[in-house]
Amino acid sequence: MIRSQTAPGAMAPVAGASSEGVMLGEIIAALEDAKAEDTVLIDLKGKTALADAMVVTSGRSNRHVSAIADQIVEMLKLKGFGTPRVEGQPHCDWVLVDAGDIVLHIFRPEVRQFYNLEKMWGGDRPAERVSA
Repeated sequence: MIRSQTAPGAMAPVAGASSEGVMLGEIIAALEDAKAEDTVLIDLKGKTALADAMVVTSGRSNRHVSAIADQIVEMLKLKGFGTPRVEGQPHCDWVLVDAGDIVLHIFRPEVRQFYNLEKMWGGDRPAERVSA
């Protein structure tokens, strides 16, 4: 189950609607395959020029966070989305994967709770549950 935070009246991004939508769908599927936990999709359209969407998820340990990041990077390369920029790989408490229009944050649960990006970026938006 993916939680989505979108602006009132806005639609959550739809896989297949654009190259961004296709990439987002592939990322969500890869996260589910990697057993990522508590995945949240935050729609950033109109909120920042940094990206159109942010995905925040958790891994159970440093090793799991690293494995999730590696799997996402490899999938993006194989599917022709280019090579994303990656930060935080040495420690794997928090790994950021910048795929251009989509930014993925992979946390260990304690670190995610401390930074609470969902509140920072989606605080003024109601949370809605959507099935993936």
